[in-house]
Amino acid sequence: MADIPEIDREDFRNLLLEIGKTRIPFGKFGIKAYPPAGVPIMDLPEEYLCWFFERGFPKGRLGELMAQVREIKAVGMDSVFDPIRKANGGRFRLLPTRSKTFDFE
Repeated sequence: MADIPEIDREDFRNLLLEIGKTRIPFGKFGIKAYPPAGVPIMDLPEEYLCWFFERGFPKGRLGELMAQVREIKAVGMDSVFDPIRKANGGRFRLLPTRSKTFDFE
């Protein structure tokens, strides 16, 4: 686990607000799959964030925020995003995964 630097309450609040406004613009949960803006990074599946953790987060602020979200979820604090979700109308609904089996009968 990464070392988490000391952060004061106001900075953490601002970080959460920034995370709440940020959406993933590319890939499986991006704009093409979830128009018009993509999935909020706080509602990305933990497995997806772990994939980036293993292979490297995107460069820039988006990658930094995704790393923060992964760390928050990894320590079991996903509920810290609940007030933001509530203000935005609830958790973002991800599309159901399609069945990989077919029944031709």
